[in-house]
Amino acid sequence: MKTECTRIYNSFQALGRREIVADFSGGTITSDGGGLLLREVEQRTGILQRFAKCFTDYRDEKRIEHSVLSLVSQRVIGLALGYEDLNDHDHLAKDQMLAIAVGKTDPTGMSRKCEQDKGKPLAGKSTLNRLELTAADATAQSPYKKIVVSPEAVDNLLVDVFLEMHSEAPARIILDVDATDDPLHGNQEGKFFHGYYKAYCYLPLYIFCGDHLLCARLRQASNDGAAGTVEEVERIVGRIRACWPDTRIIVRGDSGFCREELMVWCEDHDVDFLLGLARNRRLELEIAEELALAKALYQCSEKASRVFRDFCYKPLKTWRWHRRVVGKAEHLGKGANPRFVVTSLKAGEHDARELYEKMYCARGEMENRIKEQQLMLFADRTSTHKMFSNQIRLYFSSLAYVLVQALRQLGLAGTDMSKAQCDTIRLKLFKIGAKIRITVRKVWISFADGYPYRRIFDQVLVNIEKIPLWA
Repeated sequence: MKTECTRIYNSFQALGRREIVADFSGGTITSDGGGLLLREVEQRTGILQRFAKCFTDYRDEKRIEHSVLSLVSQRVIGLALGYEDLNDHDHLAKDQMLAIAVGKTDPTGMSRKCEQDKGKPLAGKSTLNRLELTAADATAQSPYKKIVVSPEAVDNLLVDVFLEMHSEAPARIILDVDATDDPLHGNQEGKFFHGYYKAYCYLPLYIFCGDHLLCARLRQASNDGAAGTVEEVERIVGRIRACWPDTRIIVRGDSGFCREELMVWCEDHDVDFLLGLARNRRLELEIAEELALAKALYQCSEKASRVFRDFCYKPLKTWRWHRRVVGKAEHLGKGANPRFVVTSLKAGEHDARELYEKMYCARGEMENRIKEQQLMLFADRTSTHKMFSNQIRLYFSSLAYVLVQALRQLGLAGTDMSKAQCDTIRLKLFKIGAKIRITVRKVWISFADGYPYRRIFDQVLVNIEKIPLWA
């Protein structure tokens, strides 16, 4: 006769006369039901399929249970769902919803070869760790770590996805360049103390076009903030012009990128630029009258006042010729606040105020995109010893951003969340309670009745289903 075990319940404070008890016998339930949306986006864009092709797999095919596509999909979708650390995947290896999103044909994991792995359809942290720690020169003879990424292929993929997200070539695009700090708390290769950030860190370079990520390059903080920008811009512009030869391109950045090398390259390759220019005594003298006027206006109104001046300027030694500079003479409660930008754009196209307030200041939106990737998609989890491995982690975060951005553009268009940030999308669309039931012919997903964003969820799915499947 089968022994009946007494079930152990957790007791909570009573609700009126009713006792509240709970246990963990609800069956297969997930809190990530919205991960299905990411799978639908991937089926239409092939982003992860192409990302997987950026890796060369030297493993023995007869011993492989997790393909490269499965591994990179698990890592990228995991980041999008909020699981930033590899340790999370020892528990996620049993997660049937993540297995479905990844594309595992046996989401129960019961067909695994080893008895100890049964019930775990996904890879654990050790397998994923070997993926990230594979050296750039690994071969089939290398022990354990044999999946090699091609940085050039990943870099090209980021640009290609950006191009594909446009139905036609735009008349003009702006490439925003910026650097940020990636704090380090161990003995990572290439760590350096940065005086401005007052911390040991990396100094990654980002290039965005609107909401689209085109470059995420990990760099040592010992380099100039603009180091490598010309090479990255040249690569990106070449790939864009091969597809959009008539599109006008503008490079925009703060004063950290106002370097003669970059401006000369832009001028020689028919690319416009709009860059911040660090102030100095000569520049302040150029707008002395405007500063005095701004001060007088402030004293009359007690409100921040701005006066602009357009002029030509050339440092004594560093620039090859005179360039257009716009000076902002601003007076605030704390005093004068002069600012300057240098540009190749002509005065007939944009006057001084418009150039500064509408075009240059708009670059601040790029900083929000960097925050999305750094803080919401965990681009700062660069804790491996080798810098190359940390670049791979940055690639995973970058592809998570690209995948969520594809959902935002293709699925959320026309909804109240069309401009939502990644963490808002995760909270409202991905974190859905659902019960999973798997039969021979179907996978049943039963979402929670009380889900409050069902209307948006349904609209996202309708929008995505209009897009043909990836070939």
